[in-house]
Amino acid sequence: MKDKTIWIKADEGNWDDRKIVITTGIESGADCILVNGADVSKVKELGNVKVAAFAYDNKSEADIIVVGKGGEGDGTKPLPPDYGGSLDVTTAIRLKEKGIKVAGYVIIRNKEYENFAAELGNVCDYLITVGTDWQVIPLENLIAGLQKKNVKLISGVKNSEQAKLAFETMEHGSDGVLLDTKDLNQIKKTATLAESAGVNDIELKTAIVTRVDPIGMGDRVCVDTCNLMVRGEGMLVGSQSNGMFLVHSESEESPYVASRPFRVNAGAVHAYIKVGEKTRYLSELKAGDEVTIVDADGGQRTGVVGRVKIERRPLVIVEADIDGKIVKNILQNAETIKLVTKDKKPVSVTDLKVGDEILVHSEDIGRHFGMKIEETIIEK
Repeated sequence: MKDKTIWIKADEGNWDDRKIVITTGIESGADCILVNGADVSKVKELGNVKVAAFAYDNKSEADIIVVGKGGEGDGTKPLPPDYGGSLDVTTAIRLKEKGIKVAGYVIIRNKEYENFAAELGNVCDYLITVGTDWQVIPLENLIAGLQKKNVKLISGVKNSEQAKLAFETMEHGSDGVLLDTKDLNQIKKTATLAESAGVNDIELKTAIVTRVDPIGMGDRVCVDTCNLMVRGEGMLVGSQSNGMFLVHSESEESPYVASRPFRVNAGAVHAYIKVGEKTRYLSELKAGDEVTIVDADGGQRTGVVGRVKIERRPLVIVEADIDGKIVKNILQNAETIKLVTKDKKPVSVTDLKVGDEILVHSEDIGRHFGMKIEETIIEK
């Protein structure tokens, strides 16, 4: 579900200082580390992370080769009057033809460099742009000019405040940021920001419970994550893809069992769970998969599945009316399984009554293989 990426720039200074920056980036969840070609193997020894390197040949072990440093992109060489004669552009094309992922690197000194960056973006997988002073207008122009191109725009920033602005520029923002700092706190702040940037709140509506009935035994799914959840958080689960209940996490203490804030006892094996913009069956989930954690205000964040437990348990069916449409969910019939009321409070399915008002997410669209699709689909 993560929409934005963070790259860490670590190509200047002595190795010991850069090593601290790199390890902090890796530990904070950075997506890519940018170094000089000679340091690629050193970075790979520090952790399993994507590495980009400034280079002009295909001999590097880097996952992404970055052209522009020491060339036209950073102003070392003058911009050619004809971009077709550019060393950076021709190098990028040559590397791409060899099946190598390529990034262009341009310091935006003036409008000519902005135009050059747009040209380089036409032939690269990634375009890294760095302003000589922080300017939004060149970024806006590049977002607009390259939005239909198959290139990821990475904005050079110095701190988390600049990163936030880059992520939000022209609504979509840049696809990622290249953070150039030795401040370890800024690395952590920017990484946290990138995790939620570009993820919009989801709309939750109030539905009126119309049925709560035991239905016998069946297989239910506990989703144990690598994340701790708090009161009000859970996952969207339902028997119909166009109507999902906010099933609360087991983050609260109860007289029956200790809290398990990493767990959502989500529902029966057939049910859908909302993951990003798609749905999956609960029975499909496995360790390492991503799931979407949702709070009572509709805020979303990404969680990672650590374990899935499928066990035979007594079940209860819950039906609710939302705008004249009946939506359903089947859950384990136990005190610790809870939905969320319109007042944003957890309520156990064993205490749930007809007429209670609970939070659901509803869509007027069907799904095929988990993706939204405009066609008639009836789920009962």
